[in-house]
Parts: sequence; structure tokens; C-alpha cells
Amino acid sequence: MMITDTHTHLYAEQFDQDRDQVIEKALGLGITRFFIPAIDSNYYDSMFALEKSYPENIFLMAGLHPTHVKADYKRELEIVKNQLDSHRFYAVGEIGMDLYWDKTFVKEQQEAFLLQISWAKERALPIVIHCRDAFDEIFEVMEQVNDDRLFGIFHCFTGNRQQADRIVNFGFKLGIGGVVTFKNGGLDKFIAEIPLEHIVLETDSPYLAPAPFRGKRNDSSYLIHIVDKLVDLYKMSPAEIARITTENSRNIFGI
Repeated sequence: MMITDTHTHLYAEQFDQDRDQVIEKALGLGITRFFIPAIDSNYYDSMFALEKSYPENIFLMAGLHPTHVKADYKRELEIVKNQLDSHRFYAVGEIGMDLYWDKTFVKEQQEAFLLQISWAKERALPIVIHCRDAFDEIFEVMEQVNDDRLFGIFHCFTGNRQQADRIVNFGFKLGIGGVVTFKNGGLDKFIAEIPLEHIVLETDSPYLAPAPFRGKRNDSSYLIHIVDKLVDLYKMSPAEIARITTENSRNIFGI
């Protein structure tokens, strides 16, 4: 049974003391494909080191995270573009808009989002979208640029059924992680109404650990608990959940 974690920050500082053990534990559970989103230019060296250590398992993305769109965002975007031109990446991400923490750079977030979408289209790459308190703003951008070259994953989906349907209609997959296991997360009330063909699995580790580990450091091995929750909701076997969601990830990332 091959399981794919489509979104995990395994290069993050939280794993500096036990990164190899964390990865080996996940591999032992059948979680053998890890897609690694970028944050900003500070992390590319760590990402490349991780890829070098696990070339058969690690697949990198390049992008500028919306919460890291600051006054120097144009310099950061130039680094993203240079990375895309000089290394193999499997997506542009994570990119998008985040209005939860700070609304100072809303205009700049939108500009960065649009520009990175254009780079993904030029390279026939998927995008991986980060959205927090910004569904309307994200949809506004997507309506502007929607065509048959726009595809990818709406990472860490936490919205309602209507928003899920709209994302699926754009041709995007919904990234489902620990939130689906939260008692008051809301996703468990309707997600099984969305055909599994539109779902990919993710942890967003080290963040958003599933129940019963909520509040602790997340890691890719906890993807098993998300599979178990979807088994309960979709009334399918773990093998079927793993097979379909991994196939969905192949269709997005091309591998």
C-alpha cells in the first residue's frame, strides 16, 4: 500500500533532531512519497539536502508563502524564479493569500500570487494554494486566470461544501489533513459527499497534527490517522483510500 503525503515541511527546524527517524518511520508505514512546499529563500538549502538524502521519495516545490510576502517580496520572488529556472520542481507552492495573521501586504500577496501562477503556467506545473481567511480573495484571483493550464491542489482545505464544490469545479484537488479528524473541524460533516477522485492526502507537518495528537508536532507518519478517518467517512478500505488518493497525486504532479 503506497500512501502519498502531498504537503509536508520535513526540512523545518522542528525535525532537526530526528529527521531521519521521522522519515524512516513513515516509510515503514507505506508513506513513500513526500511533496515538499517552499516557504521562502531561507529554506532551499535544507530542501535540496533533503532531496539528496532521499532522491526516490522527496519531491520539491518552489514558491513564496503568502505570510512571507513582506517589504522585500520582489527580491524573494526573483529568487523563486531563479530556482524554477535552475532546478527541477514538481509544483509552484505553497502560494496564495493569508489574511489571518496580517493584512498589511494584501496587495502584495495578490501580486505575488498572480505572478507565481503565471510562472507555473509557463512551465506546465501545478500550483499548491495556501488560503487562510481569504477564500473570496483567492477565488477572485482564480477567476481572473482560470484556463486549462490552471491546475493543482487547494492545500489544507478547511472551507464549507459550497467552497469545496467551487474548488473542484476549477479542476483542483482538495488537500485533506488533520482538520478532518478535529471534533469541531466541520469537514467530517460533508467531505464524503465529495468523490474521492477529488481528494489528496497531506499532513502539513510539523503543523496541524490529527486527533488524538492535536497540539503536538505533526509528522508524515500521522497520515495513517487521516487515512483511518477517511475509511470511516467513505466506507472504503485503507488500500482503496491509499490507491485513489495516490493516483490523484500522480495526476497532479505527473509522477
